[in-house]
Amino acid sequence: MGILADITQSRAVVSALALALAIPAAASADPMRVAFGDIATVETLGLLIAMERAKEQGVEIETTFLKSEDIAAQAVVSGQADIGIGGPYALLQKVKAPIRIFLQLSELQMYPVVNTEFYDEWADLDGQEIAVHSRGSGTEAIMQMMADKHGIKYSSVAYVPGAEVRTGALLQGNVKATIVDSSGKRVLEAEAPDKFAFLPLDGVEATDEAMFANTEYLAENPEDVAKLVEAVVTTWREIAADPTVVAKLREQYNLLPDATPEMLAEIEPYYSGMKDALPMNGGGEEAARSDFAFYTASGALEGNPEDLKVEDFWDLTALNGVLGKIGTQ
Repeated sequence: MGILADITQSRAVVSALALALAIPAAASADPMRVAFGDIATVETLGLLIAMERAKEQGVEIETTFLKSEDIAAQAVVSGQADIGIGGPYALLQKVKAPIRIFLQLSELQMYPVVNTEFYDEWADLDGQEIAVHSRGSGTEAIMQMMADKHGIKYSSVAYVPGAEVRTGALLQGNVKATIVDSSGKRVLEAEAPDKFAFLPLDGVEATDEAMFANTEYLAENPEDVAKLVEAVVTTWREIAADPTVVAKLREQYNLLPDATPEMLAEIEPYYSGMKDALPMNGGGEEAARSDFAFYTASGALEGNPEDLKVEDFWDLTALNGVLGKIGTQ
């Protein structure tokens, strides 16, 4: 994208990773293999809690943390992982990968930001480098849409996974223009209020992170997938009602045991800021339609959004079954 670099490159990455990716083969017990294209941080804590709850319901889960969403997606495509986290729309359309989204995890809530020693407005970024989360991500889509809207072109796009990492890179001076989440925005405002400027961004409604899976895995493991979906949706509803519960559940499940005091202090404000971005009903067809409009406008998807079919990108079987059981909000 690049919004997705180029289809030839995507195919090459698929082939190369099939040989090089170091994810263990499935054991005879066939655990659910989940590939994160990120490190375990405060940002992933809510999902890690939901996965612990799915384990309590009998789902055996193995998690692998990889250096980017790109690699995690290719792991799912090649069958070396069952489930990935990210936004694989371009991969689905351009490579026709045998995967489907089955659950929206979060909606976009991001903030383009620049170091004011170098830039002040969108026009200043013409011919300059920016940093985003990963290839094909919502962060890249936003930055590309803004480039198109303001008639500018970036010299290059650096892929720096993790909003916390990009925030730190800004503070250290290693990155001059990027996009961060609400947590990063608070950190920048607190630590260097006069050094950074947040660029105006028209409101967008689209998926930031989603869960997707190999289609064969979805067909062969409907019960485990449904348990995971239910665990996520119910956890999201609990967090939205009381963001302070995340810190309590982290202790209960002994997650992020090496977290620093600074990280622990960030849990409550991060989830207080994120609660409106957590979908109470898993996204579903409504989210898919919004995504079609956003990602065709950004260039990640091709064609008329009205002509795109939900079933070509999503498998709603598990989500619809869970919502029929626990109700909608």
